Amino acid sequence: MITDCHTHIDSSPSDNPTAAHAEAYREIDACFVLAASGVDRTESNTRTAEYAARNKGKIFAFAAVNPVHDKVAHKAVNAAVCNAGFAGAVLYCCDDAFHPAHSRAMRFYEAAQELNFPIFFHNSQTNPASVLNYAQPYMLDEIAFKFPDLKIIVGNIGLPFREQTIALIAKHKNVYADLTINPHKVWEVYNIVTSAYEASVMDKLIFGSGFPKAKPSECIETLLGFNRLLANTNLPTVPRERLRTIIERDTAKMLDIA
Repeated sequence: MITDCHTHIDSSPSDNPTAAHAEAYREIDACFVLAASGVDRTESNTRTAEYAARNKGKIFAFAAVNPVHDKVAHKAVNAAVCNAGFAGAVLYCCDDAFHPAHSRAMRFYEAAQELNFPIFFHNSQTNPASVLNYAQPYMLDEIAFKFPDLKIIVGNIGLPFREQTIALIAKHKNVYADLTINPHKVWEVYNIVTSAYEASVMDKLIFGSGFPKAKPSECIETLLGFNRLLANTNLPTVPRERLRTIIERDTAKMLDIA
């Protein structure tokens, strides 16, 4: 079972983004599609939900939510997420410039915990207008502590704050990290994987590609060939089976959305 937990359709350069996405995922068992942030998130949410509805069991849609502006009462959250066909929600705290533990966001997490759907925290390293401080994973510690049954995914393993993410997922039972890598950044991939392995948190990592930034096949090839990157060096290696376990993890079932 291979599940790609980090994909997008709105940022695709293709004229037909859903077709391009479907083509890339023909041989992948399941994937999460994250709606886009910004003022047009309603349109993105609708497009993402419709795509998931046409591919039930394979595509799990995550609704883009800005709790500072969106309704956060239990009934409203149930209507906007669960009843709208979404498996979870994605928050862009740094892009939308709100603190992850904002009082309205905390009300949203309370509803999410009661409704039993996961929250994906997406961070950005390229948008000049983003508030990078709000992407720091340590800010999720308060949330995970107050809502211990809420399943949380830290996108992109929290880059550029990798060490914070590793500490966070080691501490909290229901906090996971999305191992989305850039196949072309060999040294970065090496440091991410070895840090997670040495911290004994490999079981808290879930596979992602960040599509369309990278294809799932490229990321899988890089991870499974990880130790070949270290040929003719004395650098520590990571057992190939531990990497395969991440790739083949049934993430949807683990998060109780399948």
